[in-house]
Amino acid sequence: MRDIQARLRLMNTVERPEQVFLRGQGSWLWDSGGRAYLDFNQGGAANSLGHSPNVIVEALQRQAENLLNPGPNFYNRSLIKLAARLCQATGSDQAYFLNSGAEANEAAVQLARKWGRLHRGGASRVISARQSSHGLTFGALSLPAQTGGNAPAVSGFGSVPFNDLVALQAAVDDDTAAILLEPVQGDAGIIPASLEYLQGAERLCREHGLLLILDEVQTGMGRCGALLAEELYGVRADIVTLGKGLGGGVPLAGLLARGNACCFEPGELGGTLHGNPLMASAGLAVLQAVLEPGFIERVRELGDHLRSGLAGLVGQHGHGPLRGHGLLVGLPLHAPDAAALARAALAEGLLISAPTDRCLRFTPALTVSHANVEEMLRRLAPAFAKVTQPSSETR
Repeated sequence: MRDIQARLRLMNTVERPEQVFLRGQGSWLWDSGGRAYLDFNQGGAANSLGHSPNVIVEALQRQAENLLNPGPNFYNRSLIKLAARLCQATGSDQAYFLNSGAEANEAAVQLARKWGRLHRGGASRVISARQSSHGLTFGALSLPAQTGGNAPAVSGFGSVPFNDLVALQAAVDDDTAAILLEPVQGDAGIIPASLEYLQGAERLCREHGLLLILDEVQTGMGRCGALLAEELYGVRADIVTLGKGLGGGVPLAGLLARGNACCFEPGELGGTLHGNPLMASAGLAVLQAVLEPGFIERVRELGDHLRSGLAGLVGQHGHGPLRGHGLLVGLPLHAPDAAALARAALAEGLLISAPTDRCLRFTPALTVSHANVEEMLRRLAPAFAKVTQPSSETR
């Protein structure tokens, strides 16, 4: 009863199921009734190492015992180490750390506009792709022209269809400073950029003297089977944004810059909690784990295992083909059943998400096991049986 009354005090900003979760370990969550749930959502891909991994818990404990936050205007050891290690691993020149992916993307736009003033005659326009998701702040919502509801349009942006290189090229003008893209459009239904498209976007930037910005908030930190998804495409962005998996479940995001895109000066970007040592220590623990020999290779291998298992299951119901890279997997549906399937899976003790009404998203921990995958398939099968019917082509 107390939980029910307390829930009414929360602003109604998202539909939540009735479960109240108390404990998590690895790929599992336990609710207040003691029931265990297999988690293939993992905080929307934020829990890169699963729930409460020892390396993050220990890093947070050590840091909390010594220093929580000296303030953003001072160096701290965890901040310095994370910046140095992340730049070295990604081939970046500078890094900055924030609280969320939306903040990182807005900072990337600020950086691109500063660069445009310095190097492109005051150009400030940023082009993105429709249906992309860069965050829920006013500026981030304006990037893909998602300006409905309570989000007024912020000027200086343009958007074109995703995976349409001709449209992208036609949108470039003298006031364009940068092109900002997701390597995989996560919230649009796990839609990967084609190789031709992303390489063409980079080529377009080089030919016109623009910056290429990649939003790797969801795709970065090993999620796609590479430290950054740009590696899969053979491209090199001038600015990269990180979030979600960088903190392994705590609020941490990153802004990486290369070459003359590194042009911020004191006073042009800041935040009270930016780069605090507590969050930075978690980020450092995640990065060290992801960079361990064999870790990325295992993500690719588990991703193949997950897709293989899902393909066998969904083929019976006429769905697919599967989309994504590594352990970022989308399952397209032939009917708008995604929300109903996610609810049916929850009833089976399985957590998955539905980014659109025709797609299920699977973002397990990067440390997921083969046994976890097999158990997920076992729990997902009855959810499909309850909700979906075979399409006419498969009858």
